[in-house]
Amino acid sequence: MSKHSRRGHHENSKQEFSSPESRAAGQETPAAREAQAAESGVSPESTDTLKNPLPEHSAGAQTDQGAPEASPYGFAQEHETAGETAAEDKAEKAAKESTPEEKIAELEARLAEAKDQYLRKAADFENFRKRMNQEKQTAIEFANQSLLLDIIPIIDDFERALQAAGAGQKSPADFDTLCQGISMIEQRLSSQLESKWGLKRFNSEGEPFDPNRHEALMMEKSAEITEPVVAQDLIKGYTLKDRVIRSAKVKVVMPEENKSE
Repeated sequence: MSKHSRRGHHENSKQEFSSPESRAAGQETPAAREAQAAESGVSPESTDTLKNPLPEHSAGAQTDQGAPEASPYGFAQEHETAGETAAEDKAEKAAKESTPEEKIAELEARLAEAKDQYLRKAADFENFRKRMNQEKQTAIEFANQSLLLDIIPIIDDFERALQAAGAGQKSPADFDTLCQGISMIEQRLSSQLESKWGLKRFNSEGEPFDPNRHEALMMEKSAEITEPVVAQDLIKGYTLKDRVIRSAKVKVVMPEENKSE
């Protein structure tokens, strides 16, 4: 059989086994597929394999049906969405920004509030200062209250002594009793001031003259001494907790100058 006769035989077989309905539906009969394979030199199995996808691919396609379809314009859509969001944020920010007049009004309100707070604090401080000064002055005025309360009973003793001295005729024995009473009052006062308040009376007679403790009211010279000495206490001195608060008024004996020259 010649080459042309074989080609015509194959074409007739193709037309014979392909119906108009299958051609209209885009499908071919097995005989037509064999004829096409014989003409092109490809086996029918390979033709079926090419036309029908592998089961693995089919399963994969079914599995990926739930996933979102990739779009070649995905990046562009994302950029567009980001740009729209930024524009919206910028518009909202611009809407929230106050006008210069509103900012000035807000600053004036803040300034008025700060000024009011400052005035309140200043008034509170002034009241506190006045109250502290008043309390300080009150403390100074009544600082000696306890001391005076201790002295009052001593004054009562002096008053009773004077009343006893002025009642009726007095004998020498009455005057001796009066002197003893006054001496007891003086001792009581001195001991109470010393033990409770730290006020102590000191004696200076026979001690070296100290300008920090003594004040010389009288002075005489003597050849028997080589340095000034207190000869007599004229008025007693007092210390308050080892600090001299009143110097003693004394009589001082000074050494004689050497006139042998």
